[in-house]
Amino acid sequence: MRGHRWAIGAAAVGVAVAALAGTEVRDARAILPPGNTAQQWDKIAEDTVVGSGAFQNESFVYMAYTTQAMYRAVAPGERKGQSPDAAVIGAASTVLEHYFPAQASAIGALRQEALAALPDDQRTAVGLRYGDLTGQKEIADRAGDGLQTPIASTSTFPLLAPGPGVWRLAPPYAAPQTPWLGNVRPFIVSSADQFLPPPPPSLQSSTWVNAFDETKLHGVSTNPNVFETTTAKFWTANVVRMYNGLARDLATQQGSSLVETARLMAMLNEVVADAGITLMHAKYTYLFWRPVTAIDPGSVSNDGFGPVPGFSDGNQATVEQAGWRPLITTPNHPEYPSAHCSVTAAAMAVVSNFLGTDAINVDVHGFDPAGPPGNLNAVRHFATSEDLREQVANARVWGGMHWRFSTVAGDNLGTQLAGYDLSHAFSGNGDK
Repeated sequence: MRGHRWAIGAAAVGVAVAALAGTEVRDARAILPPGNTAQQWDKIAEDTVVGSGAFQNESFVYMAYTTQAMYRAVAPGERKGQSPDAAVIGAASTVLEHYFPAQASAIGALRQEALAALPDDQRTAVGLRYGDLTGQKEIADRAGDGLQTPIASTSTFPLLAPGPGVWRLAPPYAAPQTPWLGNVRPFIVSSADQFLPPPPPSLQSSTWVNAFDETKLHGVSTNPNVFETTTAKFWTANVVRMYNGLARDLATQQGSSLVETARLMAMLNEVVADAGITLMHAKYTYLFWRPVTAIDPGSVSNDGFGPVPGFSDGNQATVEQAGWRPLITTPNHPEYPSAHCSVTAAAMAVVSNFLGTDAINVDVHGFDPAGPPGNLNAVRHFATSEDLREQVANARVWGGMHWRFSTVAGDNLGTQLAGYDLSHAFSGNGDK
C-alpha cells in the first residue's frame, strides 16, 4: 500500500462537566464515544473535522489522514508486543493535534481518558509510542500534498470563456468552493485525472434536452411531490457523518475486531477521499453550469465570471423559465460530475467489499426536514448498493442541483475508482 497521511479537525469533542449548585464544577472528564477504540477515534475524528467547518469533500481528506494512520499502526504484522488500542490512540491523537492545534487541549483530554482505561504496562507503552511514531510518519508522508489552509478556503483556477454551458456562481453567490482540492495528491490512484469522466453532452443533443426538462420539472422548489422532496432533503445530511456512522454500525453488527474496524475506516475514507479529489478535479476542468443558471439565465449575478444576465443554451427544444429556483440551494462549485453520486458509489463499493455482497441490507441515517438543522434523525433501509445509489442520483435531480447525465457520470467515476483503489491497496495480506 502506498504511504498515506491524515488530519482531523477537532471541534465537536465533548467534555462532561458535573455542576453543583449550578456553578461549582467537579470531576470534569472527557467523554469517549461508544465502540471499540477504532470506532471511538473515528467518531472523534469525524466530530473534529465536521466541526471545523471543512467542506464535505475536503473533510474526507482529513478523515483519510486519520484513519490511515490508525490502520497503519495496527495492520497485521506491523508490530508485536504492543497494545493495539494504545497504538490507535497514539496515531489518531498525534495526527489530529497536528492538523487542528486549536483543539489540542480537547484531543489531549480524550487521549488521556482513553489511555486511563488501558493497563499501565509495557504493552501499552510500546503501543502508544508506535502509534505516535506512525502518526508522525503520516504527517511527514503527506507534507506538500496540496492540502490548503485555512479550512474551506477558495483558490484560483483556470477559467473558460463565458458562454452557454459554462459555470457561473448561483444564488447565494458564495466564493467558489475549494478549487485547490482537485490538485491534492491522491491516496491510491496515480493522479486526479486517472478516472476523469468524459465531457458533458452537447447542448444540442437529446441527452441535454431530456436532462433539462427532467430537472426543470422535478427539481423546482415548488415541486408538490412529497416523496421526491423528502428524498432530496434526506440526502442533504452531512455525508461524512452518514457514511462514517454507517461504517461504525457495520463494524458493530459484524462483531469486527479492532484491526478489522480500523481497516474498514481506512478503506472508506481513503477511497472516498480519492473520489472527492478526482471529482473536484473534473468539476474545475469542465466548469459545467448548474441547472438554475441554465433554466433561468436571469439568476446570474455580477459574479466576476461573465456578463449579466447569463446565457441561453441556444437550443430551440428547451424552454427557459424566469424565476425558476431549485428545491435545494445550489452548491458553490461546478455541476459536472455529481459529487454526491461519486462519493456514494465509492462508499458503497467499500461497504459491498466489506460485507462480501451487494445485498448490503443497511440502515442509513439522513436529514429529517421536521427536525433541527444538521440532524440525522431520519432512517431509510436499503437492500442493495444499487438501490441506495439510485436514490442518491434521484435526490440530486429532484433537489434541482444536477442533471441526470451528471449523476450517471458521478456513479461511474466512484465505482471505477473504488474498484482500482480496493484492488491496489486493500487486497489482503496486511494490505502491503
